[in-house]
Amino acid sequence: MRHRVDGRLFGRPANQRKALLRNLVASLIEHQRIETTVPKAKEAKRIAERLVSLAIKGDLASRRLAMTYLPNRRLVSTLFKEIGPRFAGRNGGFLRIVRTRRRVNDRAELAVLEFVDYEDIMKKETEKAKEDKENK
Repeated sequence: MRHRVDGRLFGRPANQRKALLRNLVASLIEHQRIETTVPKAKEAKRIAERLVSLAIKGDLASRRLAMTYLPNRRLVSTLFKEIGPRFAGRNGGFLRIVRTRRRVNDRAELAVLEFVDYEDIMKKETEKAKEDKENK
């Protein structure tokens, strides 16, 4: 029986599963938005929410804990310098999962995993790029 056993196994050994989730979270932090299957998005969301909570704390112990999930120092730096301050006033719910389509090959349900303020950031970046283009 699987009473109170948490998490999805994805039919993979533990080391492959851990690597898969680390890479999904790393891509999410780097690109702010990723598309993957719904179960993978749900598992990656759990880890990413914890990392954002650590980034909001911002102390050395939190940074070291984040390094256990993200071995890339550049991503940890991005997490603590950009993403953490953006969500400083929020208690939770930093990410959203939007179901998009079904993959043609295997009919797997796909979803977009993104930060809740992703659209606002993209609008600001496009406006800034437009202004830079007009100024040149």
